Amino acid sequence: MPDYGKDYENLNISIPRPLAGDLLHVAQQSGHSVSQLTEKALVQYMKDERGINSVYLSAPVNAMLKGFYEENTTLGDLRKHGDFGLGTFNNLDGEMVMLDGVIYQLHADGKTYPVDDHVQTPFACVTFYSPSVVEEIEENLDFNAFNAILNRLLPSDNMLYAIRVDGLFKQVKVWSVARQPNYQPLVEDEQNRPVFEYENINGVLAGFYTPKFIRALNFPGFHLHFLTDSREYGGHLHECQTERVQIGIQFIHRLKLDLPMTLDYLTANLPR
Repeated sequence: MPDYGKDYENLNISIPRPLAGDLLHVAQQSGHSVSQLTEKALVQYMKDERGINSVYLSAPVNAMLKGFYEENTTLGDLRKHGDFGLGTFNNLDGEMVMLDGVIYQLHADGKTYPVDDHVQTPFACVTFYSPSVVEEIEENLDFNAFNAILNRLLPSDNMLYAIRVDGLFKQVKVWSVARQPNYQPLVEDEQNRPVFEYENINGVLAGFYTPKFIRALNFPGFHLHFLTDSREYGGHLHECQTERVQIGIQFIHRLKLDLPMTLDYLTANLPR
């Protein structure tokens, strides 16, 4: 295989004449050089190719809510689209948290377990996390006040946002899900959705805000999962009280959606 790295500074690239004409015209109008415009265009293209500043959904959430708990997206596939996010595993085998490219599986006992790239998910939501704003909160907040702060940091209800909250929590209440047979409606009782509570603990919340008008694709509103700093315990956030936290918000303007090529999905009668 050729070693392209040695020659990257001397690349000669040919482009079609009409495109070259457009490039020269924009350069003259903008006052930027052709090289500057070319660099900007390539940077934007590479960001788009990596999925930077986009949210990726492995499947519409409505399919899972209808009881289709087995799809064919692997965690290895998921990593190509992000390093931050949440979801679940086939047969609802626990809650998923992805932080800094590491995927954690939280079973119904509230503990994290290692998980391989070949494991599959019926639903996951990920992005490459890069916060647009970061705010330090040095006061105790109950759950209502915490949600008010989050809402204040969102400039519009009609955008997607990735949210990460790191720090000290006075109280956190979470739940996880027990493994479910495919097609069986989820029963929301203590046996299938055990609740865990932590006090005076350092940890991180990771998740998203999704506009209500795309509720068929993703859970609307705030959807957050919690992990302790030790990365040993956590679950789906039910409520919390913060003591001293840092909130990062990423504004996201693009959504990527995969439609599973499985018999279940292709024959499903999904809500309209």
